[in-house]
Amino acid sequence: MKKLPVTREVIGFVLATIFSSAVMPQQTAAQRFGTEQDWERFVKTPAVSGYEQKLAEEIRERLKDSSPHTDNLGNVYVNLGSGSPSRLIVTPIDEPGYVVSGITSDGFLRVQRLPQAPPNAVFDLLHAAQPVWVITRDGKKVNGVFAGLSVHLQPQRQNVPKMAHPDEMFVDIGAANAEQVRSAGVDILDPVSLNRAGYPLGSFEYTAPAIGDHFGCVALINLFNTFHLGREKLQGTTTIAFVTQQWTGGRGLERLLNEIHPDEMIYVGRLIPARSSTTSSSASENRALPGHGILLGVGDPTASLTGFPAELKKLADDSHLSLTATAAMPPRIAGYTKPAAMPQRFAQLGVAIQFPVTPAETINISDVGSITDLLYRYVSGGMPTTGTGGGMGSGCSDCGPLLLPALVESYGASGHEVAVRKQIETWLSTSWRPEAQTHPTPVTDEAGNLILHLGNAAPGAKTPRIVFVAHMDEIGYQVRSIETDGRLLVEVLGGGYTEYFLGHVVLVHKTDGKTIGGVLELPADWDKPGFEWPHGPRGLDEPANVYVGTHSAEETRKLGIRAGDWVTIPKEYRPLLGTRANGRSFDDRVGCAALIEAVKALGPNLQGRDVTFVWSTEEEVGLKGAAAYAERAAKEGKIPDFVFAIDTFVSSDSPLESTRFADAEIGKGFVIRAVDNSNVTPREYVDRVVKLAHENKIPVQYGVTGGGNDGAVFTRYGSVDIPLGWPLRYSHSPGEVIDTRDLHALSKIITILAKEW
Repeated sequence: MKKLPVTREVIGFVLATIFSSAVMPQQTAAQRFGTEQDWERFVKTPAVSGYEQKLAEEIRERLKDSSPHTDNLGNVYVNLGSGSPSRLIVTPIDEPGYVVSGITSDGFLRVQRLPQAPPNAVFDLLHAAQPVWVITRDGKKVNGVFAGLSVHLQPQRQNVPKMAHPDEMFVDIGAANAEQVRSAGVDILDPVSLNRAGYPLGSFEYTAPAIGDHFGCVALINLFNTFHLGREKLQGTTTIAFVTQQWTGGRGLERLLNEIHPDEMIYVGRLIPARSSTTSSSASENRALPGHGILLGVGDPTASLTGFPAELKKLADDSHLSLTATAAMPPRIAGYTKPAAMPQRFAQLGVAIQFPVTPAETINISDVGSITDLLYRYVSGGMPTTGTGGGMGSGCSDCGPLLLPALVESYGASGHEVAVRKQIETWLSTSWRPEAQTHPTPVTDEAGNLILHLGNAAPGAKTPRIVFVAHMDEIGYQVRSIETDGRLLVEVLGGGYTEYFLGHVVLVHKTDGKTIGGVLELPADWDKPGFEWPHGPRGLDEPANVYVGTHSAEETRKLGIRAGDWVTIPKEYRPLLGTRANGRSFDDRVGCAALIEAVKALGPNLQGRDVTFVWSTEEEVGLKGAAAYAERAAKEGKIPDFVFAIDTFVSSDSPLESTRFADAEIGKGFVIRAVDNSNVTPREYVDRVVKLAHENKIPVQYGVTGGGNDGAVFTRYGSVDIPLGWPLRYSHSPGEVIDTRDLHALSKIITILAKEW
């Protein structure tokens, strides 16, 4: 059988195959590869505890041929057969998240956690600077991000927020005031959940937020849709239920127990590790790894199984399904009265979850398929014989993206900017009008910089030599080596708060141009009570490990991963309210876009001027591309008189920052980055740019911020560095926010400077 590359389409095929072909080898690939698969719909549908309505609707739709019932807690259930015994197979559908608890006068949302106690020590922190959805009362998903600190603004700051508690959490949906929030349909009590997508790893593993809360939905739905459960003659009454509010007290489960009074029950879902008073070891130690089959939750896994759990173990063994007993607490039911008791014949099934209750929790999809198989045999007493699976749709709703989205969604960590450079070349090729007979052509130098010269100034002319430079690279990681256990040892490319990346999904970019999912592993002891995230002067430079679903170096190499490959956090361009947007790597794709827009506005024939546009490499790791260009220009006697470095103005326009420093508001115009860590621009030139902006009715701001800029490497050769940028919230994070009006202002001032400076 030909080995398929791991893509979104292939993982859909694999999932369908795992859920069905292991027990139905007679099916064709076409049968298994259908429309959108249940697992993807469930993983992508937020269901914050108490606000599971949308997911419940999805489940009812999938069960419509089986006459599902829904009670006033939102539980969805189906009764099959009649008489005794009464069996209950149940899975929870909710996940931990947040609910809007307040709206500030300047348009930020305050939140309260659900459940109100944190699921683990890092739960709140791992939401910092992450994209989210706010789900309105009419079911609309409003894009937003949790506010995060900008790393450039924190050196020597006192009393820095930790971002690790709802008291320090704000959701930014792009609103400027409370009225805009409510005009968008957002109000108090709207749930807030991570924006989510799933990614395949190696060895049939898959990672996505809340996948540990939703795999049971897939297993139970497949009892109906894969195996046509209900058409067979069943003994007794079987109720298959999808219950709500498990994270907030098990209220949905308790309702069903009181109504049905089942003789026996199987709970399918996240297993709660048993507490141990005899050891202080981390909860992650001795935890089963994904791919080891079904887990059977019991009080003491070292004791011999008896009763109902023993019967399920025998059924699994007879069916050649791996089932392992593991220590687990019973499903939680909590309230102000005595909780409902579990039936005497009770068992709970789960799967191994790597990095549980984090944005990158990971399962093995074959384990879920095994649960489906076991449940079918338990209910029907036989082997499944028919059914169809489903694949993943991969349509393109917008195959002609606009300039900035196209640049943002191109990946290019420092030293790996090829895809970004190709995007820029593509856009530049469309910059010239058809009637232009000749036009300048960009060239790529040895450092990977893309260079375009405009103007026909004669040698010795009085016109100044000007360079505009914006960098193409983004922060990321590079694979240093493959460990013996299959994990990748990676080193950082650039800098940022580690909590924005560790514990989250990553993409490994391989030499062949393809990607595979992974997880940047959390710090040691992250799941111990009282854990504090490690911070220090070298925190940003420490190596990290990436888990790719393999358990040996050989397995990892078989995935095509090699030392030198690079790693990024997934990203997409997401519109917020009005003219605001979220997307990782706005630093410096906004600058790249501004240069392209200026080139388009200037045209190919810039008379009497000497202007060069440079899209540089490796800025995030030491301004390397710009330094190489500056050195060569100096040797050739072509050093610019003025260099305008086009880069981020890291802004304190955030409720987490101090406005004493970097005080520039998004939406109020481009910014002259007059002072940063690498340069001080003479005030006469600051004032001159401001004057030009006012004369041309371009909104402008100026101020002091942190970080360095590409123009700083030119000053040693005699150039004047005048950095320009746009205000950016939550720099170097997945939650970066801009106002696109500032991009337009920036491109306009670049155009004016190219013609008139």
